[in-house]
Amino acid sequence: MDFRKTDEQEMLLQSVAELVTRDFPDSYFKNCDAQHKYPIEFMRALCEAGFGLMGIPEEYGGTPVDNLTLIMFCEEIARLTGTSYLTSYLIYVDDVLSFGTEEQKRITMDLVAKGDPSLCLGISEPQAGSDNNAMTSTATRRNGKVYINGQKTFITNASFSPYMLCMTRDLDNPKPAKGVSMWFLPLNKKGVKIEPLDKIGWNMRPSCEVYLDDVELEESDLVGKENEGFFQLMKNFEIERLVMCAGSLGCAQAAFNDAINYANQRVQFGQKIGSFQMIQQKLVDMQIKLHNMRNLLYRCAWEKDNGISIQITSALAKRYCAQAGCEVVDDAMQILGSVGYTNDHRVSRMWRDLRVGRIGGGTDEIMVYIAARSMLKALNN
Repeated sequence: MDFRKTDEQEMLLQSVAELVTRDFPDSYFKNCDAQHKYPIEFMRALCEAGFGLMGIPEEYGGTPVDNLTLIMFCEEIARLTGTSYLTSYLIYVDDVLSFGTEEQKRITMDLVAKGDPSLCLGISEPQAGSDNNAMTSTATRRNGKVYINGQKTFITNASFSPYMLCMTRDLDNPKPAKGVSMWFLPLNKKGVKIEPLDKIGWNMRPSCEVYLDDVELEESDLVGKENEGFFQLMKNFEIERLVMCAGSLGCAQAAFNDAINYANQRVQFGQKIGSFQMIQQKLVDMQIKLHNMRNLLYRCAWEKDNGISIQITSALAKRYCAQAGCEVVDDAMQILGSVGYTNDHRVSRMWRDLRVGRIGGGTDEIMVYIAARSMLKALNN
């Protein structure tokens, strides 16, 4: 495997860097974070410059690229903006493009092409976090209509997304995973109530409780096949993990860069703190983790591109990158000292944001379960 960037990849990443450094300084993202405001100007600028539809098939107006290039793009956005989650919309779009009707695809892509919020993903419920089989939201049929009832929680972007990919479960099906269906649910429907949650990070994207009380849908609002929604999600989970890893890696690299620059400037006891051995050891350990994160993530994307199963390696990458990213940013804050703990410095923002990477998209513990179960099964075959 050769992970040296191609000329095309270098040009792509350089163009992204030019856009961000020219038009969107850190003060922009700092203000969006402080105001709990979605960075709509940035997202629209990405689309206008041709970057917003990265990885989307050409027939939908996108720029098709391999998974490794897509991950490099997501990593660079995180590094430049100090924000780990701005490219996660690509995760939701994949579900619609893979399983949606032509009308669902058109609606989604019209929004995404403008840089506007399009979808949120309605999986988690108060009693169903890691245990998706505990979902109790239902879809029932009456008089030729479909009615959705239930409650979703920690739903990212629900307060300003026009649609939700809502997961329901047939409670009478003895095999929970085989009774899950996915619905294209407009969030302006009667019976939808949305309440934002107060959280410590991801301030540019709200997380919400969504209450669904007899929300009326049409049969045509089904995404994919009935009772196969869980398997449709499984296709997407592996890419979701890689995109989240790229966000962690990009922010960790940004924090490392900030820390090493500060160590070269800050003077204490008559010398730059970078000359102190304990600071040097932190920087070396941070660099080792960055190399390990990048190697593991890039290899995983390369395997996906080459038709190799990443069921195990995507879980390994998600667990390691989420933890290592937090550790690198935490060490950066320690090097920066009180400066890094203020909201004036982006390291504090990254320190808050990256912690959820060990929870969302599958917890550290669930990644262990997924990887270990598969490894043990493989050894027994």
